[in-house]
Amino acid sequence: MHIETLGSGPDLVLIHGWALHGGVFAPLAQRLAADFRLHLVDLPGHGYSRDPQQPLDLAAVASEIASRTPPAIWLGWSLGGLFALRAAATLPTVRGLVMLAATPRFVRAPDWPHAVEPDVFTRFGEDLARDYAGTLDRFIALDTLGSEHGRAELKALRALLHARGEPDPAALRAGLALLESSDLRRALPGLRVPSLWLGGRRDRLVDPRGMATAAARAPQSRFVEVAGAAHAPFLGHIELVATELTSFADNALSGSTVP
Repeated sequence: MHIETLGSGPDLVLIHGWALHGGVFAPLAQRLAADFRLHLVDLPGHGYSRDPQQPLDLAAVASEIASRTPPAIWLGWSLGGLFALRAAATLPTVRGLVMLAATPRFVRAPDWPHAVEPDVFTRFGEDLARDYAGTLDRFIALDTLGSEHGRAELKALRALLHARGEPDPAALRAGLALLESSDLRRALPGLRVPSLWLGGRRDRLVDPRGMATAAARAPQSRFVEVAGAAHAPFLGHIELVATELTSFADNALSGSTVP
């Protein structure tokens, strides 16, 4: 598994979303490199981890990342949030958790109304088999839909999508299955580390109300709604995201209560 390390300061692991790679964080990484030592992960089947021996499994991937990085705060965007939350709930080297447009359960249920319909990811999987390139493009368009900086964000994501090679179709199907089936809500009350939840008010994939509900179930948590942002707030609202991350890290690593 490819992990790029850069910058200096407290350690921060960053895990990307579906179909992308660690390079998607490049603008944010440039802003944070003076304050953090960043570990940018390419999940199995994505980016420079294009031909992995390892399956896209929550427990196995989280353990592999932890074995190759120092104790750190973990940040997961979208699908990456499932890996970060799994690590925070089970591994002692996680020092704080940042869920960026991510949630412990992505699909709607009777007791979880603020999420997408259960068949959304199934349909994406079916479309992927018929029109690989078109399906990827439609998905990243959803990432930016509604954002006040949507046009610029979509241009950036399109430029980055294949910058490290095309993702493996099997890994894409596995990622959709994780988004459809994972439910980590039971892990929230027992989290031993502080958590920061950053959601876009205009997000069409992860309802910020669901994120707020999840944050309320975790101790030492804080939810921040980013006005004007959609599913990729780290692209169009870099300064706000960076400021929140830095403040969170200062408190989490000092042992202070999350404000």
